[in-house]
Order: sequence, then C-alpha cells, then structure tokens
Amino acid sequence: MSATSQLVFIPCPGAGHLVSMVEVAKLLADRDDRLSITFSFDSEIDSHIESLTASITARIRFVLIPRRSYSPGTSNLAFIHHFMECHKTDVREAVAELSARGSPRLIGLIIDLFCTPMIDFGVPSYMFFTLGAAFLGVMLHLQSLQHEQHMDPTRLKGSDIELDFPCFANLLPAAKFLPLEALREEECQILLDLALRYRETKGILVNTFAKLEPRVVETRASLGAPTVYPVGPILNIKVESKKGLEILDWLDQQPDGSVVFLCFGSKGYFDEHQAEEIAHALERSMYRFLWSLRQPPVLPEGFLNRTAGVERVIGWAPQVAVLAHPTIGGFVSHCGWNSTLESIWFSMPIAAWPQYAEQQFNAFQLVLELSLAVEINMDYRRDLVKDSDGIVTADDIEGGIRKLMEGEEAGERRKKVKEISEKSRKALTEGGSSYLSLARFIEDVCSQ
Repeated sequence: MSATSQLVFIPCPGAGHLVSMVEVAKLLADRDDRLSITFSFDSEIDSHIESLTASITARIRFVLIPRRSYSPGTSNLAFIHHFMECHKTDVREAVAELSARGSPRLIGLIIDLFCTPMIDFGVPSYMFFTLGAAFLGVMLHLQSLQHEQHMDPTRLKGSDIELDFPCFANLLPAAKFLPLEALREEECQILLDLALRYRETKGILVNTFAKLEPRVVETRASLGAPTVYPVGPILNIKVESKKGLEILDWLDQQPDGSVVFLCFGSKGYFDEHQAEEIAHALERSMYRFLWSLRQPPVLPEGFLNRTAGVERVIGWAPQVAVLAHPTIGGFVSHCGWNSTLESIWFSMPIAAWPQYAEQQFNAFQLVLELSLAVEINMDYRRDLVKDSDGIVTADDIEGGIRKLMEGEEAGERRKKVKEISEKSRKALTEGGSSYLSLARFIEDVCSQ
C-alpha cells in the first residue's frame, strides 16, 4: 500500500536526540503503512545518518538543509536555542515545499523538545520529548509558576515544590535547591520559554512507559499539558555482531557479573584530580572494571600496571553491546536518560553520579526511588557552589561501587531491576501500555 499521510520529523543536533527520534520514526512506519516519514536535517549532522538508517524502510527519507553560521553561545542551551532560530527559515521552506506537493498529505510535524521555533509553520505540531515524564512535568510546572503565578522558580526549594505540587515530592529532595538554581539566568529563561511553547503543541510523545513513572503520567491533566503519549522505551538496542572488537573479546574472558562498567556519556570527562580519585577507588575496590574515559588525563603512576589483567581503560565504548554482555555486573553512570533506559532494558543496576544536566538529576532521583541504583554523589553541579572543590572522593566512589556489587541489598536491587526491565519490554509488545499509546497517537494524528 502506498503511503497516504506524511509526518515531518525535526530533530535537534545531538546524537542522543537524533538516535531516539530515528527509532520512533521507524516504529511509526512499521506500525502503519499509511505513514511516510521525512527528516529535515542540518547538513552538519548528516554523518550520523548512515549508521542509523542501514536497514531503514523506504518510507523514511532524509532532507538536508543548508548549514548556517551561528554563534557558539554562552552555554549548551543558548547554543541550541540560537542554532534552531538560525535554521527556522530553511526548515519552513522545506516544510512548505513538502506540503505543496500534496501527496502524501502532510498531517503533522514531530519536533524535538528544543525545536519550538518550528511550531509556527501552520502545520499541526507534536513533540517527541526525548527525556522522561518527570522532567517534562517539572518544566511545565515551573513555567506555570513564573508566567501564571509570577514567581521566580530559581528561588524555590524542594520543600516549596512538595507543598505546591505533591506528585514531584519524591523527585525533588526538600533539602536541596532545584537544579535550575544552579543555571545562569539566560539558561533558566530558555528552559521556561521552551515549556511555555510546549503547551501550543497538539500532543507530546514521551520516551517513557507508564510503569516507570506512573504518578507523573497520571497527573498530566493537572499540568494543563496537551495529550501525553508515553511510548517508550525508545532505544537503539540492536546489538550487532562485533567479532574482533577487542573490548568485547576481553569481556568474553571474564566471569559473569564480575565487571564494573564506568561510562559518563558523550560529554563525560574529568580533570586529572577527579580521574585520580576514580582510579584510586577502582584499585582499592579490587573489582574488574571497564572504564570509558574520554579525553583521558594523567592517571596515577603505575595504576595501569597494578590493575593489568582486571581492567580496561578505553575511550569510546559500544555502550549497548557492553550493557548486554553477561559479564557486566554494574554500571557507574551519569544518569543520562538514554543510558538510564538502556540499563533498565538490560537489567543493569546503577551507581548513580549525575554530572551536568537537569534531566540527569531527575533520572537520578527516579532510579533511587525505584531502588534500581545506589548513590555515589548527587551534588552534580558542586563546581558552581561556593566553598566547594567539586571533587568526589575515592572513598565515596569506592563505597558506591561496593554497594552496587556486593551484599544482600545488591541482590535485592538486581531483582528489582529485573522486574522493571520485564515491564519495559512488555510495554512495547502488542497490548502493552506503550504499544497502545502509540496506536492512540497514530489514530489522533491521522484523523487531522
């Protein structure tokens, strides 16, 4: 059957966002042969496309728009915001051209959470929220406090939010300032303005599943949000043959469940002092370990020789393949949302160490609440806090690794992770909550 309806996906630059948007597009095309999908990309990020689309359906195609010069910005949020504004005209023209063709009929835009400038194109707009429902809820609530109640969200503490919005009490500790408090004023306003525009969409696809964040999903109506469709976990979890990849060959030689895997995302790197503390903790713990260390600084003298045979320190790591490997017994993670969903999918307990983003803080609180993780450190922005050296000590890191890998609580944690892993997989099967939620979205968008 020829496709009769077309959706245009508009991702933001960043592998974590791009991968999950491609995966949800593939899922939509597989579920309904009436749909065709067009991606509009900045040509600067087209290097990611080939690896993501090797076996993609013919009903998904990619349109590259011109590269534009843009300011690097004063922060990651400011950069992304300016990037989207610079490409708005080009995307508008590409969308108008697709719409003018008439067939397949353009029925909607699916935009990334940072692509709100693209809402103004006169086409029904939906959002794919690549993070969890809790972070979406926090953003919407804080935006409401600012624009409707004229409050300054950066001055609120967790205790204020607990009284004002009880369903988030478990996610925002009363003793700590909200993560937004650590942001620059410019970054805060960008986040709040984004959330204001989320309300203009016709619906929000969220990369979560009902059994993972039930209270937040159920309270969507109280947020005044558009229809929310929990459709996750949306992951690129296909583990292809990697014969000859040295690190997987090394893992094959280790006992099952014996290796600690440390990986902190594409931006996760440490200065020399912090790397030394991690190295000391790993050496003292005496566990086998695989450490993905980007931009490696100088490690303690003799460290690699003393740990030879029980360690591997590498740069890039094939994270999905590693987490799927039976010899991995625990994951020391920055709590990025994709990493959190992957660890759940592969029944992997976490030692949580959020480092540089508000969504990581929320993922951190979630996995602690569900008893899927142990805490290494929660002051992920201590470098911005007065009188703090910003270093997590070897004692704290070693303690977290030991809690992750040994003892009765570790065994109970593994059982809980396995239970939620089974729920994540069931959500995507026919009749599962995310399967049905995606069906509702397809019905809604095709009825436009």
